[in-house]
Amino acid sequence: MIMVILCSALLLSQSMWKTQRSTVKGYFLAGGQMVWWPVGASLFASNVGSGHFIGLAGSGAASGIAATAYEWNGMFCVLVLAWLFLPIYIAAGVTTMPEYLRKRFGGKRIQIFLAILYLFIYIFTKISVSRKKWMLPRGSEQIPALLSAPTGGLAAVIYTDALQTLIMLVGAISLMVFSFVEVGGLEGLQAKYFDAIPSTRKENSSCGLPREDAFHIFRDPVNSDLPWPGVLVGMTIPSLWYWCTDQVIVQRSLAAKNLSHAKGGSLMTSYLKILPLFMMVMPGMISRVLFPDLVACAEPEICQKICGNPSGCSDIAYPKLVIELLPVGLRGLMMAVMIAALMSSLTSIFNSASTIFTMDLWKHFRPRCSEWELMIVGRVFVLLLTVVSILWIPLVQAGQGGQLFIYIQSISSYLQPPVAMVFILGCFWKRANEKGAFWGLVLGLLMGVIRMVLDFIFPEPQCGERDARPGVLRYMHYLYFSMVLAAVSTLTVLLVSLLTEPPSEEMVRLPLTLLPLLVNGCPTLHPWE
Repeated sequence: MIMVILCSALLLSQSMWKTQRSTVKGYFLAGGQMVWWPVGASLFASNVGSGHFIGLAGSGAASGIAATAYEWNGMFCVLVLAWLFLPIYIAAGVTTMPEYLRKRFGGKRIQIFLAILYLFIYIFTKISVSRKKWMLPRGSEQIPALLSAPTGGLAAVIYTDALQTLIMLVGAISLMVFSFVEVGGLEGLQAKYFDAIPSTRKENSSCGLPREDAFHIFRDPVNSDLPWPGVLVGMTIPSLWYWCTDQVIVQRSLAAKNLSHAKGGSLMTSYLKILPLFMMVMPGMISRVLFPDLVACAEPEICQKICGNPSGCSDIAYPKLVIELLPVGLRGLMMAVMIAALMSSLTSIFNSASTIFTMDLWKHFRPRCSEWELMIVGRVFVLLLTVVSILWIPLVQAGQGGQLFIYIQSISSYLQPPVAMVFILGCFWKRANEKGAFWGLVLGLLMGVIRMVLDFIFPEPQCGERDARPGVLRYMHYLYFSMVLAAVSTLTVLLVSLLTEPPSEEMVRLPLTLLPLLVNGCPTLHPWE
């Protein structure tokens, strides 16, 4: 851990020297001087945090390889960002995503509404999940995260992410090799996974049994945990939000020197997204094979004793492998891997959240504030985020049957589709106006929040219990609900926009003038040229 902190401090000092961190441009966009490989590494590290190592491996242990669809979906969406959305953002010269919608639609209410929503999503899905403790000493993850995010700005985060990506890949691949050797390779995993049944479980029930479709990504459209129509459509919509409109991701691409370097970073990330199946999902499945009584526990009382969560203990799959399979030296490496994952996710989210709060909210209420005041506000807000996110952790614990990764995706499916559709229509349909976008957001998010609240009021029943949830929860998978939200939001934007006055020529000028750029490309385009 000490080496990770020292290396982070070294990269931090380098970034502070190379970029003008005392300016808004230098602090929030790294001065626009990043080349492709640190951008790509930062995109990957920002995405693959502790929630992936714990949650993705846990989902693999619980239900097989289907969760890999989220990773492979991201492979294509990150390319959509670089080739379609990013030229528009760069030409607009924006720092935040809410700021782009203000320039596209005019007015302030969409920008403020969206800024608050983004902060809500960050706190209740990303920061709280990243801070969920498992095998780290109390408080150890805060030291490097709070070191780089408030002090050095985005440049420090990106340079640190580049180092952390290397550490994560080396450590995770090492554990992957040990795991496959222990289980007898891929053939051994396929043969032994279906026999990974806990010794104590209810008789004549499916509790504790592996899924028959564990090695299938596309599953039954009605009765499965991840129905294939939802995987193809319902999963893609929040994925487009994440990779094409999320401040954490887009902010790294905006820091690139030019569009060519931004595209190179996206390509690098796309290739790296192939790896989680082998580095996280399958090791989680192997952990179930090796420790079925612990990882696949089926009785709530037993699960409570094992991991403190009666809903299930699949999320201990990855740390259990680390403890049991690796020699002492490599355990230290994996500790560094997990610290790197925590640092990457926390620093990335902290920096982007403080950017949104400072540039979209604080600057709105104090339009004449100095750059120095903005710097101070951004740093203080990071500290406040830490406190608020801790309070949400107990509710994360029991989400979606104990599967941390599925909790994240379900909440994302309730909040992100309306925003994704507003961005898509705003970028590529010139008739969309401010009223249509605003009411599309309001209606879609109202439906999403109602579904999210119902999810917390009526949690998913444990195995063997009768499902007494309302029909909208029992019969409509969250990925199908994502499709409904997207359709409702799109129709609302279309109808309200067509029934009200069209946007001014100034509002639609940017998407129209960028059409040749989207077709032919413009590698020298830069946000400050």
